[in-house]
Amino acid sequence: MLKEERQQTILNEVDLHNRILITDIAEALDVSIDTIRRDVKELDADNKLRKVHGGAISMGYMTNSARNTNIYKIEEKAAIAAKAVSMLRDGAVIFIDGGTTCMELARIIPENLNLTCFTISLPVAMELSHKANINVISIGGQISKEAQISIGANAIHHLSEVRFDYSFIGTGYVDAVYGLTEFDWDIVQIKKAVIKASKKTVLLSISEKLNSQHRYKTCEINSINTMITELKPEDKLLKPFKNHDIKII
Repeated sequence: MLKEERQQTILNEVDLHNRILITDIAEALDVSIDTIRRDVKELDADNKLRKVHGGAISMGYMTNSARNTNIYKIEEKAAIAAKAVSMLRDGAVIFIDGGTTCMELARIIPENLNLTCFTISLPVAMELSHKANINVISIGGQISKEAQISIGANAIHHLSEVRFDYSFIGTGYVDAVYGLTEFDWDIVQIKKAVIKASKKTVLLSISEKLNSQHRYKTCEINSINTMITELKPEDKLLKPFKNHDIKII
């Protein structure tokens, strides 16, 4: 594989999943870790991604603004957010996850809607703080600098003391057989706690993430009550998920 092709693959992966590990890309491309590390360093110098310890994050993921033009597939994520907003009702107690799709949801929640919204995401909390009718509660804990979310035992404890009407979560990887997975163990533990604290869990995911998996399991697919993508519910890509007891929007 040529260097240009290799680097484009890296960019595709980091755009899709927001964060990647150098070891994973090296294994997938069957090249040395040093080669991928050099590629990531060059891409960082060109401001195409941001190098972090052991991996890289997308330029869109590291921003506090949902309006950043670097956000991957923003039109698809906006379509997902619009579907999710239709589920909201006055007086609801909800949770909104971190990530660019959930940030888009936070951005377009109507100003006149009365909600209590919990979040582990610093950018989401800041976005919601501008909406007068939303009571925003930020769940504290150790801050994951790359993901800009609270993680760790304190955050998990706080989540155990709440019961959400709806939680809106993202995922790095989703598969009809393997369920929701991530490469970050700490984030998996937070998502498990969110799902346990929720009456109904809503997954927001662009269709490119369908049929993908990683090493750490968040939950089985039927632990999710509703899955929202940018696709129409009858799209053939969603057929494997219809065999499970989840609503597809």
